[in-house]
Amino acid sequence: MKIRKLLLDDIDACVKLLIATYNPPPWNNRWTEESGKKYLAEFMSNNNFIGFVLEEDNEIVGAMFAHRKVWWTNDEIYIDELFIKPDRQSHGCGKLLMDQAELLSKELGLGGVTLLTNKHHPAKKFYEKRGYVVAEHVVFMYKELQ
Repeated sequence: MKIRKLLLDDIDACVKLLIATYNPPPWNNRWTEESGKKYLAEFMSNNNFIGFVLEEDNEIVGAMFAHRKVWWTNDEIYIDELFIKPDRQSHGCGKLLMDQAELLSKELGLGGVTLLTNKHHPAKKFYEKRGYVVAEHVVFMYKELQ
């Protein structure tokens, strides 16, 4: 397996991977190629975008979309999306991408790595095993508008 920087030319493969990962259970999202491309392109348009793909046999099997987030104590890497091809999950692919983000954070002298995930899905346990903790002082809030 090989990790490399995510390129604009990778977006179509990443959209297909996003759909393959998040549309089935347990996530049950309803991404289309059009909405997925808009979603991922928005991350890539950020001047502080950081992205990596994981390749196996010239196929993208994992992707990380992140950005350098300015913070008052110290900048950090904020992971916007991390997704792994379903049949490659639990084979160390996510760990490799997380290791890459952590290594880059250290190299740049940043404060760390932050992210959001659904507390009811398996990804939470994955991050906890890697030493990530729930920030008890933070509450995710939203308001649905009709």
